[in-house]
Amino acid sequence: MTQGQSQSSEFLTFKVDSESASSRLDAYLAAKIPDWSRARLQRLIDDEDVLVNAKPAKPSYKLRVNDEVEVELSASPSASFTPEDIPLEIIYEDDAVAVVNKPAGLVVHPAAGIHSGTLANALAFHFQQLPSSKEAARPGIVHRLDRDTSGLLVVAKTESALEKLADQFRDRTVFKSYVALVHGRVEAETIKIDQPLARDPGNRTRMAVVKGGRQAISIVRVRRRYQRFTLLDVELKTGRTHQIRVHLSWLKHPVVADETYGGGRDNSVQDAKLRARIRSLGRQFLHAEKLGFIHPETQEPMQFTAPLPPDLLKLLSDLEERE
Repeated sequence: MTQGQSQSSEFLTFKVDSESASSRLDAYLAAKIPDWSRARLQRLIDDEDVLVNAKPAKPSYKLRVNDEVEVELSASPSASFTPEDIPLEIIYEDDAVAVVNKPAGLVVHPAAGIHSGTLANALAFHFQQLPSSKEAARPGIVHRLDRDTSGLLVVAKTESALEKLADQFRDRTVFKSYVALVHGRVEAETIKIDQPLARDPGNRTRMAVVKGGRQAISIVRVRRRYQRFTLLDVELKTGRTHQIRVHLSWLKHPVVADETYGGGRDNSVQDAKLRARIRSLGRQFLHAEKLGFIHPETQEPMQFTAPLPPDLLKLLSDLEERE
């Protein structure tokens, strides 16, 4: 087994041996990933977060010798984390859920090579400090944001809330809207990008638009046009790793300050001061601004907004001065 980590996602890769041949895919994964329930593993398979020989498969698929099984997962929902006193901006909290405004630079959960200083560690500390909490809480991280993407995340505080929120994400009923500044002028007011994503065959640390990959849908709307940039609202219908960044790069309008998928466009900015400002960001211009879901216990619709952080607002101010 090999393990790889892509910012806020962990990739597991298994090579099927003769002893496991003829096993069902879901049973095989249950044995390999014991911290996850069979039901949650089946959801991963249904969501095409499990690939066999680089293609989606059914839970009942009978494995063959030398099949390669790839699994993309976030932190185990049953994992415990070492509490760390890391400042958090919690914008809403009750007995079932918490909504956090994550800063750029904060990894969501421990993974290969990252064992502390994560959002999960911070949540474990915060939940322990609650007056009503008698034992260490296990933060239920339901979805992910890249390390260098800021914005809203919902966290489950009970197993029941975790399962119900996971169902909403799986059923694509959660509203997720991001703000992205991209290179170039996007002329169409609204664009639907429906392009499948998978790991880049030429660089396994990156994602790419790949025929036969997992379905990924993004709805792009123009918020503001500048001379050589466009501010976009991007609604996610699916939640693939690096989805917005890859889709916008595929559209030939990469996210500003995205070193991985930007294609060197930052270096083409002719205004030296603006180019320096972009380089000083230290993160891509991507912010999870709006999040909406049904409360897992009360069934009430919940809607949250996190304004753009100061570093991104400053760059927009610099652009407006040049108009």
